[in-house]
Amino acid sequence: MRVPLSWLREYVDLPATETGRDVQAKLISAGLEVETVEQLGADLKGPLVVGQVLTIEELEGFKKPIRFCTVDVGQANGTGEPQEIVCGARNFAVGDKVVVVLPGATLPGGFSISARKTYGKTSHGMICSSDELGMGDDGTHGIIVLPPETEVGKDAIELLELVDEVLDIAVTANRGDCLSIRGVARETAIAYGLPLRDPALIDVPAPNAFGYPVQVSEPFGCDRFTARTVTGLRPEARSPIWLQRRLQKVGMRPISLAVDVTNYVMMELGQPLHAYDRTLVQGTIGVRRAEEGEKLVTLDGVERTLHAEDLVITDERGPIGLAGVMGGAHTEIADHEVTEDGVNGTTDVVIEAAHFDAVSIARTARRHKLLSEASRRFERGVDPQAAAAAAQRTVDLLVLLAGGTAEAGVTEVIAPSAPHTITLPADHPDKVAGVHYGRETVVRRLQQVGCDVYGQDELIVTVPSWRPDLVDPNDLAEEVIRLEGYENLPSTLPKLPSGRGLTHRQRLHRRVGRALAGAGYVEAPNYPFVSEQVFDQLGLDSDDPARRVVKLVNPLSDEEPALRTTLLPGLLGALRRNAGRGSHDLALFETGLVFHPREEQRVAAHLPVDRRPSDEEIAALNAALPEQPRHVAVVLAGAREQSGWWGKGRPADWADAVEAARAVAREAGAELVVRKGQYGPWHPGRCAELLVVVDGTERVVGHAGELHPRVLKALGLPERTCAAELNLDALEAAGDGTPRAPRISTFPVATQDVALVVDQFVPHADVEAALREGAGELLESIRLFDVYENAEQLGDGKKSLAYALRFRAADRTLTVDEASAARDSAVALAGERTGAVLRG
Repeated sequence: MRVPLSWLREYVDLPATETGRDVQAKLISAGLEVETVEQLGADLKGPLVVGQVLTIEELEGFKKPIRFCTVDVGQANGTGEPQEIVCGARNFAVGDKVVVVLPGATLPGGFSISARKTYGKTSHGMICSSDELGMGDDGTHGIIVLPPETEVGKDAIELLELVDEVLDIAVTANRGDCLSIRGVARETAIAYGLPLRDPALIDVPAPNAFGYPVQVSEPFGCDRFTARTVTGLRPEARSPIWLQRRLQKVGMRPISLAVDVTNYVMMELGQPLHAYDRTLVQGTIGVRRAEEGEKLVTLDGVERTLHAEDLVITDERGPIGLAGVMGGAHTEIADHEVTEDGVNGTTDVVIEAAHFDAVSIARTARRHKLLSEASRRFERGVDPQAAAAAAQRTVDLLVLLAGGTAEAGVTEVIAPSAPHTITLPADHPDKVAGVHYGRETVVRRLQQVGCDVYGQDELIVTVPSWRPDLVDPNDLAEEVIRLEGYENLPSTLPKLPSGRGLTHRQRLHRRVGRALAGAGYVEAPNYPFVSEQVFDQLGLDSDDPARRVVKLVNPLSDEEPALRTTLLPGLLGALRRNAGRGSHDLALFETGLVFHPREEQRVAAHLPVDRRPSDEEIAALNAALPEQPRHVAVVLAGAREQSGWWGKGRPADWADAVEAARAVAREAGAELVVRKGQYGPWHPGRCAELLVVVDGTERVVGHAGELHPRVLKALGLPERTCAAELNLDALEAAGDGTPRAPRISTFPVATQDVALVVDQFVPHADVEAALREGAGELLESIRLFDVYENAEQLGDGKKSLAYALRFRAADRTLTVDEASAARDSAVALAGERTGAVLRG
């Protein structure tokens, strides 16, 4: 919300010395987030005056149309002679009043003006557009043409209110009242301890039977509807300069008088309004839910198919507006048009000031992707009591500025409702803040925000209509605390209960992160949102469980409406972005949750907020959530080891991805079984299937290896990109979480090397498992250090696997015979299970 300081001063008598920065500090202390204070016209220096165009000469022979003008600027130039100016704009004519900047002036941005020769003429100044003066968009995209009655030679800086300060406030979702000058003025008045001149406190005529007929069929969606009629408007009437400038300062574009007035009142009071051309409205105005599939062309020219939950404004023909969001094109206010018969345009208008259900408006705006200033306010909460005042204010301005006549008829359709009251112990804010405020302070602060307060120890608080966010005692306590100053709260460190710390799952998460970071990987967290098309790019089968996703009802991006079932899309996207920016040697990792829908879909119940939910309620809520296992994934590309004076480097390959998986398993205390596999995005000949044994049953926990070329091409990844992903929760379940210190033995190790010849299709993992089991308890470690294939020496279809076996006893030095016996036992079992024979 943009708030001009000059407009704010109309309702609060701020000291003349107070600057926008001072007001910013006060409002921030009161809990409003004032992001910036914009200094309008800070570097603007005159002379900047009103001039009248006397003559226009079209200059020929140039690539674009150029005009040489003489302009009467009165005595502003010191001589009274016409000012000669070259201008390329064409939206003004002889006799028009324009804004002229004379030599010696400085425009916004430090642009100095001087007499200069251009297009064969000497230009003594410049005729200005709104952009050149930093005024914002006025809809013309050309020279400012002032009303004919504007005095020649008048100071344009003062006339156009070019010097001002504008506070830019980031209004939170619960403070819809601050989306208006009225709401911010109230907060300012409280912060300074000054009285507020409430612009909504005006005389409003009582409703009668002569007003425009209105029928509300949906009172839950529209609990208040006010209609007023103004006739006899001058079609040629334009919005005065002060009104246009105020709209521009709050970030809106002037359009036409009737529309500008409704926008002005909305920004002033926070009540959205809409004006209908009375001649285009047929019969009674109604409010109802749309029929499924109904059509409506909105003011932006788009035909919209309506949903049955949409709230619409209708006449006898059907919908004429999307309630609280945008009006319809069929009843749009017509701008003035000069014809042979005179000036045509809208002369009679019906003004709508209504109060709509916040949830309904929010859903409609998002459903149609049509966020407007009106919907922004309705979905955050609008003061229902301000509707009649806003309608009256609009009527008064139209009568004043366009010469209209306010009809005596006043229509008000109101659904009965009682004001909201809250019972508040007088010492409740003290307990919440840990500060003694006392009853007097509590009552005073609540009355300042507009509450009616009665009672002594138990206060009965009636909430003002403009604060729908105040619903329980804690909300009232927050009002007291923020107005007394958050900075005055004492800083007290909480006392943590002893004997508690990180959970086992949290400790494992940290250990895994430290292990991967120590191995040279960089953590790259990503958003958990994916598109379903990414599963095609990853090459997943049509029946793959990873394709079953949880979809978001209101996603941040329509391109990524689902929650991830794998970490790879986000990590590979991060790798692609970094590679595209010149970082070619990459090793990234991420730990995070993935989401799988449950077989039985349940609807989560609303939990109470006045007490701690019971264990049964929490369990029911968790049962309605999707399954959320924690995964860990790594991706690699480019060089894994850099080359240099120390020797040659090497590129990252599938073995690095497998080793990263082993490092994760070691931190979990799980024994990882690595086998040849084939799954989704991985190359079928360079993919390892990763398994753990839980209760005697093998369980696949992930895959590692090099990605398939088709996946690399589809995702735009570097060649030979490798990746691994594991289910960290499954590893935790399979592992022993007991921390283990490294064993240091006082007895020497006995090393035995064996080379076994097996068929080429026999996996190394099966041979290693047989050797490990056959060697028994004396085996400390086993390592494959060579794979050899040679048909002439080994025979067709054979390969040689060479292993280094390390034996050690915990209580003695092993003899050669003991180590050899263990080796022979291992080789025998490998031969029995895999057909391995010792290489001769």
